[in-house]
Amino acid sequence: MTKSILDVVRLNKSFDVKSRKKLWAKPTRVQVLNDITFQLFEGETLSIVGESGCGKTTLGRCIVRGMSASSGEVNYYASEGERIDYLKLKGQDAKKYRKDIQMIFQDPYSSLSPRMSVYDIIAEPLIANFKLRKSEIDDKVTEIASQTGLNVSYLQRYPHAFSGGQRQRIAIARALIMQPRLIVCDEAVSALDVSIQAQIINLLKDLQEQYQITYIFISHDLSIVQNISDRVAVMHLGRIVELASTESMFSQPKHPYTEALMSAVPQPDPERKKDRIILEGEVPNPANPPSGCHFHPRCAYRTDKCVQQVPELREVGDGHFAACHYAEELNLRGVRHEEAKQA
Repeated sequence: MTKSILDVVRLNKSFDVKSRKKLWAKPTRVQVLNDITFQLFEGETLSIVGESGCGKTTLGRCIVRGMSASSGEVNYYASEGERIDYLKLKGQDAKKYRKDIQMIFQDPYSSLSPRMSVYDIIAEPLIANFKLRKSEIDDKVTEIASQTGLNVSYLQRYPHAFSGGQRQRIAIARALIMQPRLIVCDEAVSALDVSIQAQIINLLKDLQEQYQITYIFISHDLSIVQNISDRVAVMHLGRIVELASTESMFSQPKHPYTEALMSAVPQPDPERKKDRIILEGEVPNPANPPSGCHFHPRCAYRTDKCVQQVPELREVGDGHFAACHYAEELNLRGVRHEEAKQA
């Protein structure tokens, strides 16, 4: 049985947003994450997808404690088997375990200090967390730079002297220098050219195999997600609406929102025609979400039950979870369906 490395339990995050027109009015509470619950297994890649504003990045930052969650638990299973509520760690306990969970940010330029050389950027986590001799730090930085495809003769240069792909390699090296067990990749390749994306994806796969790293891969590009993921979680307006293996998700989705996302996946053959699902209506306002299922204003399969009742995320197949009242009844189209249709 696969060992769990992280359990996220009913994680919530809200922000108080002030009105720009009425400065004296009370702030509006916006629920960005709503009862997010999932289990992450050791050595797998779990991708989190959804349209902009659904809460993907906020979820990733709450997991790594880049921002504080409003409530909920992130239970981390340490290498020695101890179960730890990661969000409640303080002081030396926090320092001890935070090195196990690292993050790669979306923009490789803004996430790197322009005043630090590549060597200093990669070495900084080691200096902050361990008491090592200069020669030991040099050896570790040189080793990790080589493994991530960086030219070690350029370590004294600054980030502005590198391309976007090389800067992302620097960010990967900085995260990997701590030998983490889990890395959250927040749109790690979205700012790169397509050819460079493939190189970075292959690098991440190789490093995962070499170091047995677990990934949470946040993305909006389903073509990349299909290539790198073991499982996929689909988010909509702060909730996980579907969670399944990559094969199951792409062959037969169980939620209408996932079906619409799948219809937008580009095909490599430009001669092929796709039946694109165009969602009608506007994206719901997180400050004033619809009643019942939050997707129902744009759902072609909605009924009165969808308007009135919030669907729970439940298992509708072997390891396949969906938050739809009619998940077992609907016959939805996935990417595999379109490929078979065009064959």
